[in-house]
Amino acid sequence: MVVVMSGKVERWQKFTSTFSNWLNWVAGIGLVGMLVLTVADIIGIKFFKSPVPGAIEIVGFLGIVVTAFAIAYTQVIRGHIQVEFFVQRLPRRLRASIIAFVSLLGVALFAVLAWRSYGFGRVLQTTGEVSMTQNIPFYPFVYALAFCCLPVCLVLLGDFLSSVMKAMEK
Repeated sequence: MVVVMSGKVERWQKFTSTFSNWLNWVAGIGLVGMLVLTVADIIGIKFFKSPVPGAIEIVGFLGIVVTAFAIAYTQVIRGHIQVEFFVQRLPRRLRASIIAFVSLLGVALFAVLAWRSYGFGRVLQTTGEVSMTQNIPFYPFVYALAFCCLPVCLVLLGDFLSSVMKAMEK
């Protein structure tokens, strides 16, 4: 039974890792876009006395893309801050139980974040909220943030299941 579940958990984690990696590529493209736009804006100001219109706004929106689309992959590679000093000294089963509990809390947190972000995106869409200079609508970026919380939930769910399996091992 444990071996069968272990194989399914591994497939789940492989799927979430691959999906998160694809989202991370979107974040990377956004980062390159930020770089190109910033360089173009600086060159425009210094050499042509004309900045790129709305560059600051667009870089801000690309910052949202970079952050939101990279968060799941960062969880996959364990790049988020963790305080492990105390937990690493605990017995293996207790450590796995604590990691499972924290992962479950993370699933709940990101599920609520996705739900509330989606709701906020609907409000922004119905009110027609746009940026000041370029009139770029805010809601697609809030929807993107809501969407990107879901893969984080999937990754954390895989972490939870893996930790439960480790806690049940003898």
